[in-house]
Amino acid sequence: MSYPRHQAALEALAQRGRLRRVTPAGGWDFASNDYLGLAGSELLAHAARDALARGVPVGAGGSRLLRGNHAEHRALEGEAAEFFGSGAVLYMGGGFQANQAIFSALPMRGDLVVHDALVHASAHEGMRLGRAETRGFAHNDVGDAARVIADWRDAGGRGRVWIAVESVYSMQGALAPLPALAELAAREDAVLVVDEAHATGVFGPQGRGLAHGLACPLVTLHTGGKGLGASGALICADRVLIETLVNKARPFIYATAPAPLSAAVLRAGLRALAEEPGLAAGAVARMAHAGNEAQARGIPASSQIIPLVVGDDLRALDMAVDLQAQGFDVRAIRPPTVPRGTARLRISVTGNVGAAQISALFAAIPGLQRAAA
Repeated sequence: MSYPRHQAALEALAQRGRLRRVTPAGGWDFASNDYLGLAGSELLAHAARDALARGVPVGAGGSRLLRGNHAEHRALEGEAAEFFGSGAVLYMGGGFQANQAIFSALPMRGDLVVHDALVHASAHEGMRLGRAETRGFAHNDVGDAARVIADWRDAGGRGRVWIAVESVYSMQGALAPLPALAELAAREDAVLVVDEAHATGVFGPQGRGLAHGLACPLVTLHTGGKGLGASGALICADRVLIETLVNKARPFIYATAPAPLSAAVLRAGLRALAEEPGLAAGAVARMAHAGNEAQARGIPASSQIIPLVVGDDLRALDMAVDLQAQGFDVRAIRPPTVPRGTARLRISVTGNVGAAQISALFAAIPGLQRAAA
């Protein structure tokens, strides 16, 4: 059987520089989200070997509401609740499923989800599946968020408001104005939902994230597959909300539970954050060095994610290929992941590179910019 329409669509993507391919990793890691360098570490490898020796199974065998609920899941959730200072925690298979769960199950009919214009696709997917009304506000503009809420109230909205943001935006590297958003949430009796995926392990005390300690109703999401080097995701919230997810969230109810082995490894990553302050400190030092190198070349930088906006899709691809040929694994990010006309190189400062590699990368970029201009 042939699929001419699918083939034509793929060819059209290729002509526009938007065809995606799964390519192997190679060169210095400026592409992953392994901000602490834990993913390939002996620390996590030892945790996996130890768990296997203790008889922790590789697979769960079923959903957690059937027979898939293992002691490692429960131990992880308890330790995470203590570490993040949360009423309760739910361990999910990944950040995408976790955001689907949050936004499809927690906001109720008659509620409003007001979200940053650049919030992650997984949050949009959850909102699409949910029953609450949704409205966006201009990126990082707290005043616009307040206006959207006021307009909704003026039009008769009487439910609860949920404010959805990321603490560190994955394709921009910008930090959310969380203190001002927390004030807005407290004033509106709203729940602030913060995706900490790219902050966990890097920002906050001992890598607890930028939302840690905010004085407002709060739901936070900490992914295990980025700074923590493992897999899965941890939803931190009031116990009533966690119990609501257990009873209402389809990505939790109808999915095979995460591997108990993965939970054991993630527990080790959390313990390392708590016990080894050098992990987060090292990430901050690398981030500062990269920020200085970037800003010296006129490239704005505010986190470990540094976007070099190129504009044209094919041009961004060509620049990425040139950097990869020089030994730097940097990837081009194109629409629809980012807005049209803002294709970019996403430079990620990981725990797998040092100051020398960071300096060498930024030294290579100006020549590429001139060649591509």
